[in-house]
Amino acid sequence: MRTSATTLYFLLSVYLVRANPIETSYKASCEVCHPTKEGYTNVHLIPHTHDDVGWLKTVDQYFYGQRPDIQKAAVQIIIDSVVDELSKYPDRRFIYVETAFLKQWWDIQSDERRAKMRTLIEKGQLELISGAWSMHDEAVTHYHSIIDQFTLGFGTIDQMFDGLSCAKPKIGWQIDPFGHARETASILAQMGFDGLFFARLDHQDRARRIRDKEMEFVWRASESLGNASSIFTQAFYKHYSAPSGYCFDLVHCNDQPINENPNSGDYNVPNRVNSFIEFVNSQKDTYQTEHMLVTMGDDFTYQQAASWFDNIDRLIKHVNAEQKNGSMINLLYSTPSCYLQAVHRADKVWKTKSDDLFPYADGDHSFWTGYYTSRPTLKYMERRGNNLLQVCKQLSVLAELKQEKWEDLDSLREAMGVMQHHDAITGTEKQHVADDYAKMLHKGMLDCAATAAKAINKLSAKITEAPTVNYESCLLLNVSQCEISESNDRFVVTLYNPLAQEASTYVRLPVQNFKYTVSQGSVPIATQMLKIPDHVLRVPYRTSTAVQELVFKATIPPLGFQTFYVTKTAEESAVPAPVEDDGKFTIQGNLIQANVDPTTGLFESLYSKQNGLNYTGLSQNFYYYLGSNGDMESSQSSGAYIFRPNGNATVINATPEITTFKGELVQEIHQKFSDWVSQIIRVYADNEFVEFEWMIGPIPAQLRLVDPGKEVVTRYLAQDLVTNGVFYTDSNGRGSIERKRDYRPTWDLDLKEEIAGNYFPVTTFITTKNETEMTVLTDRAQGGTSLQDGTLELMLHRRLLHDDGRGVGEALNEKYEDPNSGVSQGMIARGRHLFSFAPISDALGTTATAKARRWSRDNMILAPWAFFAPTDLSDAQWLENYEVVYQGINNKLPENVNILTLEPMKGGEEVLVRFEHFYEPNDDPALSANSLVPIYNLTKRFGTDKMIEEMSLGANRRLAEVSSSRLQFRTDGAGAEKERNIAP
Repeated sequence: MRTSATTLYFLLSVYLVRANPIETSYKASCEVCHPTKEGYTNVHLIPHTHDDVGWLKTVDQYFYGQRPDIQKAAVQIIIDSVVDELSKYPDRRFIYVETAFLKQWWDIQSDERRAKMRTLIEKGQLELISGAWSMHDEAVTHYHSIIDQFTLGFGTIDQMFDGLSCAKPKIGWQIDPFGHARETASILAQMGFDGLFFARLDHQDRARRIRDKEMEFVWRASESLGNASSIFTQAFYKHYSAPSGYCFDLVHCNDQPINENPNSGDYNVPNRVNSFIEFVNSQKDTYQTEHMLVTMGDDFTYQQAASWFDNIDRLIKHVNAEQKNGSMINLLYSTPSCYLQAVHRADKVWKTKSDDLFPYADGDHSFWTGYYTSRPTLKYMERRGNNLLQVCKQLSVLAELKQEKWEDLDSLREAMGVMQHHDAITGTEKQHVADDYAKMLHKGMLDCAATAAKAINKLSAKITEAPTVNYESCLLLNVSQCEISESNDRFVVTLYNPLAQEASTYVRLPVQNFKYTVSQGSVPIATQMLKIPDHVLRVPYRTSTAVQELVFKATIPPLGFQTFYVTKTAEESAVPAPVEDDGKFTIQGNLIQANVDPTTGLFESLYSKQNGLNYTGLSQNFYYYLGSNGDMESSQSSGAYIFRPNGNATVINATPEITTFKGELVQEIHQKFSDWVSQIIRVYADNEFVEFEWMIGPIPAQLRLVDPGKEVVTRYLAQDLVTNGVFYTDSNGRGSIERKRDYRPTWDLDLKEEIAGNYFPVTTFITTKNETEMTVLTDRAQGGTSLQDGTLELMLHRRLLHDDGRGVGEALNEKYEDPNSGVSQGMIARGRHLFSFAPISDALGTTATAKARRWSRDNMILAPWAFFAPTDLSDAQWLENYEVVYQGINNKLPENVNILTLEPMKGGEEVLVRFEHFYEPNDDPALSANSLVPIYNLTKRFGTDKMIEEMSLGANRRLAEVSSSRLQFRTDGAGAEKERNIAP
């Protein structure tokens, strides 16, 4: 049997298939790049457009040009215009990034127009850059979804251009995201990219890099992967727009065109040439080589591409004509690939970087850390969308669905690709655009769930005559609402586990006031009834009449499902009442015990039954910051992008009301802090984390003149935990990265905003530790920090009444409008944290906390997905017709390896599989080691008659080709930046 080795913390994709200056010409990905001149400053002009996949307008409004009253932008016209202008002159160049728009354009073109674009790509005039569905945010996105949206974009490009090598993107172009993640750099490197370019960089970091000529560096993004995850990276001098005065866009700019008629009274060639030469001379010494990249474009430019290209033609002609007068500046049309080839040929030794580029600030009082939390309900919906997408893709493969039965996957694939956009999941779009994103995602989830239902029917049917089961997903379980479980006397719940390891979960279903039995096969299992919390019952958009939940534990095989048969009995069930506590307010399971102070009503201690240790001095509470609307130091307001608090946080209630509910499966303490802040502290029988389920909203708001808005946080405190300002967050849900309060690894920080400037993105977890580790896992992306030793702070929800001046033009004031009364109120958010406090190592030296954190985190990201169906069959009849247990993999995988991706590709004839080793080098003595994975016979589709091809992470290029062709850059070893990682 053939096996595949997985390297430390590696992501592996496999396809299962059937005295004149010397002029130097060189090849990039296609044809010949324009020659450069040795000894000159070669200015590579990069014509481009930055087309947001939604922001001020929806995706379709941007493509078709609708709502010009908001923004004059029509992407289909941009692409049409560029194709026409490139075709006129072969010297011209252009790059395009957003595959979502490119696909929309392609679908409505004639064969002739399509062929024209293909020819431009083959000639190297048009270069496709990045190739993802959208330009993803790097702070709040998860690596699952980043990889998926690149795979979608790459696959779409391959389909459009028949796998044309010239069309395959090899450059990362992340010019607009608001900070940059180490894991994103690693992903792009593993996809085979040669370089990464971006524009946004902290203003202090930028000033230091310009001074020290370190705008270029090699980003070492993974200690364990080495060169495989290292990528040449360059920051732009300023923004991604054209130089001031040289925006030749008739729609968006008023800059003067170049008039080269010497007989005209407005002839301006000398002035325009001299100004541009001055611009080049002001920046050229910032970079290490004789090559300089200059972007020529901006947001939604080139709707009238002729104006741009005609003027760039003139600029190149007349600036280069000055060489006969001694000028040492050489302008040329170029692309990022051509530019990078030239830089690579210079064979310089580059500095390295091993941390990340968060948080981003464009001014002393302007930290872009608010968007880490903005629109928390949309962030949660995106996370659930990823969960369901993995379920649907896996089931489509396991059930061997034909293409016509799984093509609805594209609906959710594309919606998730859009959601990764840096103005989508970030919450930095206009409200009507956020509504459109949610609508798009909801439709995709419904389509995907329908595909999954087809697969479960096929996999579970024992006999051909078995009736089709009408499975549905309950997408409102977050507010305890599910029509099937509430309205039917008999129904089934089929839970699918998308992890490659066995998963256990506690299922909670809203039901009516009757007793219920739950059977697994023909065997009844333990259940518990719980009261739905009062704060959930009051959610205005909840239409359910259920007042209690049915709870049971389920264990599901890897990549498999388990079906449970639920029956409502004739016996009514009273709503469970709170227990009369003895004054201790203790909840416990088999592994831990959580204690609440009876005087304050706040969490106070944790007892581990595994090691017999009692951890005191713990607490948790809710606070809010008032958002700033400007002050004497700066007019900067807090808004969708910017977090700028007006002073320290205020506690919401130091003594909440509490009630306790206990049972055999789960025990809960319900806390009411105010009319708009409530929480449940929960301990399940067999879980080692304490669950804090919070609900915030509607956040009260008054008139904007007297109320700037509130930003709600929760704080976890361990009084005796001394950490010297150090804490850790994840990077895109994968590796951990060290943070230090009031410190940056690459420059001497001058911090004017001590709260906002210490906030970092938390995609899945935040932790702080010495010999003991305090960890909080999140169910969505949030902003987080540790403002004092022994504290972890996470921002949960924001409602602000002032715009922060970064272009969206609206305050972050999400509202729900009652469709019946028309009354509006602020949005409500409900979510979960998992809290752990434990020694880092157990008595055997095993890093138990890392293992528990990893497993619990994966169970939150890829939780078992529930499919519901009413039935008229008895329990016995169901067993006659359907399998109730299914396991999708034949061989047990090593504990440290997961199947990240299992999805159908190319008409269903090929299957894409990604394996991941998800332990970091120092996580665990055993689990951090290498593992061997038996691929053949892993599932019934992995037979020895199948051919396996090892691919790059993006699955569009063979790994061997990537390994042999990627540009390698020399570095200075440890690098100056790595040395500064030693805290002062």
